[in-house]
Amino acid sequence: MSKKLILLTLATILVAALISAGATAGRKQSAARPFSVGIYDDGMTLANPDKGFPILHNLRAQVVRITLWWGGPIGVAKKQPKNPTNPADPAYNWDAYDRAVQDAAKYKIKVLFSIVGTPAWANGGRAARYAPTRPVALQNFATAAAKRYSGTFEPTTDEPALPAVRLWLAWNEPNNPVFLSPQYRKVSGRWFPQSAYSYVRICNAIYNGVHSVQHGAAKVACGATDPRGNNQPRSRRASISPLAFLRSVKKYGLRHIGVLTKELSRLYGKKPLWITEYGYQTRPPDRTFGVAWKTQARYLAQAYSIARKNPRIQMMIWFLVKDESRLAGWQSGFFTTAGKRKPSYYTFRALKH
Repeated sequence: MSKKLILLTLATILVAALISAGATAGRKQSAARPFSVGIYDDGMTLANPDKGFPILHNLRAQVVRITLWWGGPIGVAKKQPKNPTNPADPAYNWDAYDRAVQDAAKYKIKVLFSIVGTPAWANGGRAARYAPTRPVALQNFATAAAKRYSGTFEPTTDEPALPAVRLWLAWNEPNNPVFLSPQYRKVSGRWFPQSAYSYVRICNAIYNGVHSVQHGAAKVACGATDPRGNNQPRSRRASISPLAFLRSVKKYGLRHIGVLTKELSRLYGKKPLWITEYGYQTRPPDRTFGVAWKTQARYLAQAYSIARKNPRIQMMIWFLVKDESRLAGWQSGFFTTAGKRKPSYYTFRALKH
């Protein structure tokens, strides 16, 4: 597992995820080391691309994280393909994702695809949060996706090749039962971290599928954990804390930045890191968890400054362009639901690249 990417969560006021990149970090890094600034908001990139991508361009985003759904309501593979490694199989529907990579390329923004969700035909008819029965099915899909977004695939003879995608992420928050179930399983009277075991197979499948096509040109990350976990298998919503999950992943195969990087180094060596989901909610509208608008902007600047100074971190992605309309959702955007800009918009736009 020396070249696999390991992703861990960094707990903040909101949520963040910490990942490692595929190549081993050098002991000495120059002042010109890579550091990319990005955004993650599927509501703007998949649901509203006509408005979303121009805003990303105006914000000077260098990377956009996009969920590539294998299964689920907007999944590519709702029907089982006959030739699963062939991206042109008629069972696949890539339309939304083709549009996204083309829009991103138009504005010179790199895409980070997160492969998430199992189609019902691949897990015995269960919900998308359940792992595939046979990991090879997921590996085949990852192979097809890597081929389609290799930079050489032409959807039709009349169209140019689709832009390349070189950054990949395996699943999302696998220590959260919303995204991967079950979290625990009882074996011989003892609770077993089933999600960590399942996740190793998911990570390996996506890693092997992507690298079988793109080889060293691709970076594949694994982990993307939820920042919280209760480690209580008997609870109604059992989950696993990030560090416990990370240790379990290591066993089965795979708040403070110093604590996290130290644990990553102990388990996996000194890999480079990506922060793939970071943000602060604002008040208004969230009067329980939010901070003042100007405080959000100040925290944003401080967080990116800390990340940039850490020689291990190569990427930091902000969560949300626009607040979610549900108060139970996230309000960490640069815009309110009514479209009003917050000070953080200008702070993000001014970040050093």
